[in-house]
Amino acid sequence: MTKKIVLKPLALVFLSSLAGCTQLSQFTSVTDQPAANSTNKPLGTETTTLEPAKIEATTTVVEVDTDLPPEDVWEVIRAGLTLETHVDRRAVEQQIAFYSQHQSYLNRVATRATPFMYHIVRELEERELPTELALLPIVESAFDPFAYSHGRASGLWQFIPSTGTYFGLAQNWWYDGRRDPVAATDAALTYLAQLNRRFDGDWELAVASYNGGGGRVNSAVRRNREAGQETDFWSLDLPRETEGYVPKLLALAEIVANPEKYGVTLQPIPNEPYFVAVDPGYQLDISKAAELAGLEESAFRAMNAGYTKWATSPRSHQVVNVPVGVAEEFVQAVASLPENERIKFERYQIRDGDALSLIASRFNTQVDAIRAYNDLRGSSIRAGDYLLIPIPAAPLEYYRSSDWQRLARAQQRGGQSGAYRIDYRVERGDSLWELAREHGVNVSDIARWNNMAPNDPIRPGQELVMWQRTPVQANTRRVSYAVRQGDSLARIAQKFKVSVSDLRRWNSAVSGQKYIQPGQSLIIFVDTNNQS
Repeated sequence: MTKKIVLKPLALVFLSSLAGCTQLSQFTSVTDQPAANSTNKPLGTETTTLEPAKIEATTTVVEVDTDLPPEDVWEVIRAGLTLETHVDRRAVEQQIAFYSQHQSYLNRVATRATPFMYHIVRELEERELPTELALLPIVESAFDPFAYSHGRASGLWQFIPSTGTYFGLAQNWWYDGRRDPVAATDAALTYLAQLNRRFDGDWELAVASYNGGGGRVNSAVRRNREAGQETDFWSLDLPRETEGYVPKLLALAEIVANPEKYGVTLQPIPNEPYFVAVDPGYQLDISKAAELAGLEESAFRAMNAGYTKWATSPRSHQVVNVPVGVAEEFVQAVASLPENERIKFERYQIRDGDALSLIASRFNTQVDAIRAYNDLRGSSIRAGDYLLIPIPAAPLEYYRSSDWQRLARAQQRGGQSGAYRIDYRVERGDSLWELAREHGVNVSDIARWNNMAPNDPIRPGQELVMWQRTPVQANTRRVSYAVRQGDSLARIAQKFKVSVSDLRRWNSAVSGQKYIQPGQSLIIFVDTNNQS
C-alpha cells in the first residue's frame, strides 16, 4: 500500500462560552545571506458561527488513510517535489555546494521559517502547486518577514509596492500587507500560479518571471523563438540575477530531497499549525497584545510583521496571529480587556508656539501618528485648533521591532570614527541625488543609513540622517546648545557666526518651524577661530 502523505489537521477550537464579538479563525501561518566567500484561506475548512457570542472557529477536514501523517513538514515538502533539479548543470551544482557548506545558515533559516512553513505548505497543497515553492522565501528573504531590498521589495515574498498593490496587499501608515505572512503568502501563490499559466505550465519560466518580471521573460522567449532557438529557461538571455535565481531554488529542492547525500541536516519543523489568527474587533496596542499572548514584543511582531507601528490599524487590518497554544486564553483576554487598558486618546488644543514634534514628545507618541489620525499632510498646525493624540501603552523604546526603532538603529549604525551626524528634514524639491551631492556622500549611503532603497521617493517633512567626515579644519567643533528664553534662530546664528539655513539643516526639529522653544537642544558646528 502506497503511503499517503497528508498535512495534520488543526482541531476545532470551540469557544462558545466567551462573550463579545471576538473572532478566532484558523490560519497557519529574519535578511541574512551567508557571505559568498565563506565556507486567507484555510484548507478544507468550514466556518461555524456561534450564537450569541459571535465567535467564529474553523476546523480542517482532511481525508486520511491508515498511515499517520509525518511529524516533520520537510517530509511533506519532500513528498510533493515535482520539478527536475538539473543537478548536472553547473549553475545548480554551484548553488548546491554553496548551501551545503553553510549548515549554520540553513539552521537559522529553518528557525525563522518555523512559524510560517506549515501554512505555506498547506496553501500549496490546497492549490495543487509544487512544494518547491515553499522554499522560495529562502531565496527571496531568508524567511525574514522584515526583509527590505535595494529594489524596494519587502517581506517574506519580497513584493515591490506596485505588485503588492496589484495583488491586493494594502500599504498604509499602520500596515504593510507585503510583510503580513498570511496575506503575502496568498498573494505570492496567486501570482506564481498566474505566471505558470502564462507560460503554459513551465515552472522554471514562472519562477524566473517572479524574479525578473513576466514581460522580460516573455521578451526573451520571443527573441529566441524568432531566432529559431530553444525557449526553455536555460536557453534564454536574462539578467544575471534572474539566471541565478532559478538554480538557487532547484539547489534547495535537491538538498531537501537528499539531505544525507550532501551532508546537510534539516532542522525539524513540526507538521502542525504554529499560529491562529484572532480578530479583536478593535485597534490593539502591540505591547498589550504581546503581553496578553505571553510573548516578547519582538517574537509577537515577527508573527505580525505587517503592523509597522505600535498598534494594529484603527479601522481595518486588526487581525493578529498568536501561537496555537495560547489562542483560547488570548481570545478571552482581548474580549474582556477594560477600556482603560486599550489605546488611549487625548483631545488636545494647540497652543501658541506648539509644533508637532513637541506635542508628540509631550504625549510619548509619534509625529506621523498624529498626522495619520488627524489627516495632516504636512507639519503646519494652528493655535486654537484641536488634535486627536493617540498614546501608546508603553514607552516608544519598548517597540524594538517597529519600523521606526529599526530605522533609529540603522541611522545610528551609520556613524564612523571621525564622522558627524546631520539630522535633515526633507524640503519640497529635495531629492536623494541632490542631498548626496550637497553633503559629499553617495545616494546608496543615504539609503543605507535610513533603511531605504536608493530609488525610494522622499517627501517633505521626512527626517533623514546623514553622516559626514569631520571637516579637515581642526578648529571646527560640534556644540550642543540649549535654547533659552528669548532666543530665536537668527539670534543664535548671529551668536555662533553661522547661518540660519545651517541651523535648520543641522537640526531637523526646527526645519520648517517658525518658532523654537526654551529647552530645545540644537546641534551647531562652529569655527572656533571665528568666535570672539
